[in-house]
Amino acid sequence: MATRICLVRHGETAWNAEHRLQGHTDIPLNDTGLAQARATAASLAAERFDAAYSSDLTRARQTAEAIARHCGLDLDFDASLRERHYGSFQALTYDEARARFPEHYHRFETRDPEFTFPEGGESLRQFAARIRRTLEAIARRHPDGTVLIVTHGGVLDIVHRIATGKGLEAPRDFTIPNAALNWIGWDGSAWSLIAWARQDHLNQTLDELPNA
Repeated sequence: MATRICLVRHGETAWNAEHRLQGHTDIPLNDTGLAQARATAASLAAERFDAAYSSDLTRARQTAEAIARHCGLDLDFDASLRERHYGSFQALTYDEARARFPEHYHRFETRDPEFTFPEGGESLRQFAARIRRTLEAIARRHPDGTVLIVTHGGVLDIVHRIATGKGLEAPRDFTIPNAALNWIGWDGSAWSLIAWARQDHLNQTLDELPNA
């Protein structure tokens, strides 16, 4: 059994451009993001996907719907593909969060896996477990298939670590641009990295996430 998964971070939003934490806040794509979604759709026209999944948040839905229209795909929207819940940090810029919650921000930026955001947020360990469960369930559903997933930057951070064995606490040394293509494989027992952050189809992209 071998499953290939293409993961796409949603296109740019106004909050991405402002370096504002979105989390579960439902923000739409801006004009740049809509153009990125169309470009990504065109770049995937030659691919043949057996299934397509997307986070149910608007920015991911809009990106996924552009691809689905171009490639003739049916979409399955799944809340378990949402971004990490950032609790009280949501709607703040990174600078605002650092100034308002200095101790919490330190635990966030140093990637403390046990730190849980106040006001309903997730710890990094909880978030990673959610994404691992979701990925494995999708892969097992499509043995020997090729699957599209449209999701979020934080999810892709976890996906890269799952595929490469990099620890949750390690600083990020890979990019996560909006609307880029990221490919991983599943052989029935382990994940592998096939290709990452392919963006030849894009004119401009943001990677505003911390720990770059």
